[in-house]
Amino acid sequence: MKNIFRFAGIILILIFNLSCKKVKTILLPVVSTSPVTEILYTTATCGGIIEDDGGGSVNVGVCWGTNPGPTTADNKTYEGTPSGKFVSSISGLKPGSLYHVRAYATNITGTVYGDDVSFTTKVFEVNYNSGLTYGTVTDIDGKSYKTIQIGIQLWLAENLKTSKFNDGSSIPLITDYAQWTNIVTPGYCWFDNNDTLYKKIYGAYYNWFAVNTGKLCPTGWHVPSESDWQILVDFLGGDNNAGANLKEMGTNNWVLSNKDATNATGFTALPAGGRAAQDGTFTGQGYYGGWWSTAEFNTSPLGVAWSWWVIGDSTAVFHSEIFKKNGFSVRCLKD
Repeated sequence: MKNIFRFAGIILILIFNLSCKKVKTILLPVVSTSPVTEILYTTATCGGIIEDDGGGSVNVGVCWGTNPGPTTADNKTYEGTPSGKFVSSISGLKPGSLYHVRAYATNITGTVYGDDVSFTTKVFEVNYNSGLTYGTVTDIDGKSYKTIQIGIQLWLAENLKTSKFNDGSSIPLITDYAQWTNIVTPGYCWFDNNDTLYKKIYGAYYNWFAVNTGKLCPTGWHVPSESDWQILVDFLGGDNNAGANLKEMGTNNWVLSNKDATNATGFTALPAGGRAAQDGTFTGQGYYGGWWSTAEFNTSPLGVAWSWWVIGDSTAVFHSEIFKKNGFSVRCLKD
């Protein structure tokens, strides 16, 4: 009997001790909204910082909408349960529209939001040099292009957007990502496979095999050779200075500062980006613009050819080899 009472006493002591232990209290988290960056026409980048998790695991992301104070009932991203700083990619936006975004953090206690940050997406608008006189030329598709005289050369002032060779035959439109990485014959595409949004401003993206046909430009025009590009660059003061004179002014289409761009030539280089040979993805829009040369670095279909390009925070023109299967812009030059 004594053992029974002793056992019961031990149980009561354990219950008492357990009941005296403090239950961990989970508080609401604290989160702040980061500045919105990389703003383009339909995309932007935001995020936040988890200032305090409230003592428990938190789920985070950003939410956005056209009205102030968006919540998780609106559009949102989900970035899992990170600690500290997190970044979210926002997509599906409308060009030239005002949006509000807030970071959010949710734990078992509830959801809290960071400050409301507003931003406006870019509009599809090209800033040509209004102080210069442009000509025009029409391709076999009936598309009209601005032209500009630069020294002894007459250039297109827009990227090529034809879907046909100048003999009337069609250029294969390649939308499938895997197919793009595998073809070693002529092909073209539109950025993000969306001609409605990007065709007018950025033109088409061609692989080098389309360039190498010699039939891509309007009759009486050609894709520039290495010497053609070098003549242009030398006329504009060399590699370190030519980019400033070629690039569209301002930041309407550029993510980077583009502060030294003058577009003195009227060439109006835009940051069209390109399509990657390795996986067929579209990259670089808003950051750089580049164009094919007719010259190949080596003869292998899996090899590389030469390109010329500019970026938003530099006055230079860059010259490099890229895979022939890349999708890049084309500027034509008068014969």
